[in-house]
Amino acid sequence: MTDAATHDILKAMQAEIASLRKDMTQLQDIHAIRTLHFKYGYFIDQCRYDEAVDLFSEDGEVFFLNGIYKGKEGVRRLYCGWFREMFTRGVNGPIDGFLLDHFLSQDIVDVSDDGLTGWVRARCIMQAGYHESRENLVPEMPRSCWEGGIHSNTYVKEDGIWKIRTLDYNMLWQADYAKGWGASEVHLLPLEKTFPEDPNGPDELKGEIPPVWPKTRHVPYHYKHPVNGRDIPYEQS
Repeated sequence: MTDAATHDILKAMQAEIASLRKDMTQLQDIHAIRTLHFKYGYFIDQCRYDEAVDLFSEDGEVFFLNGIYKGKEGVRRLYCGWFREMFTRGVNGPIDGFLLDHFLSQDIVDVSDDGLTGWVRARCIMQAGYHESRENLVPEMPRSCWEGGIHSNTYVKEDGIWKIRTLDYNMLWQADYAKGWGASEVHLLPLEKTFPEDPNGPDELKGEIPPVWPKTRHVPYHYKHPVNGRDIPYEQS
């Protein structure tokens, strides 16, 4: 074998190794983002709001209902202020008789070519409520209820660690457990005031209030059609 042939073989092997290394890194990133999303869900199940806030980048944001909570302080105001005060009366962790289980599924994870940004679209089905022995534990919500929505989140890698950059939870429907979704409407109403007028309010209100059940809503896809490569259109029926 000539030196030129050996050189070509080595060059081809180096290119293949580089390609495999890139593929492996992307798979590792996808796995890290997916497990980060699931770990967020387990923290929220247990009302561990301090731990949930620590998953966000310093410039992280949360889109919830028609409000935008900006930066780490805004995120903390939502979880450690509004949610913790309403659900556990200031306790960072689960309390007896209260259920808030989030089943996160159908996750689609994509990563940018530079490996620094990730996107997740995933479904959330929630079972929530309180036991009859804890009468009026959370008067703001039904005794037993369902909720469904779509996460459309963005993630960022900082110093080799994946963090939540934007958590966009689109609550689509809620239903009283006894009545079912065929006879229920949502119990979480749109936000009306911002911080500091509302101590637990968002930093900004969206210009348009997202429609909820029994109306339907399209949550835009972060990806193109996987076969034809086109943007995925939406037409409201």
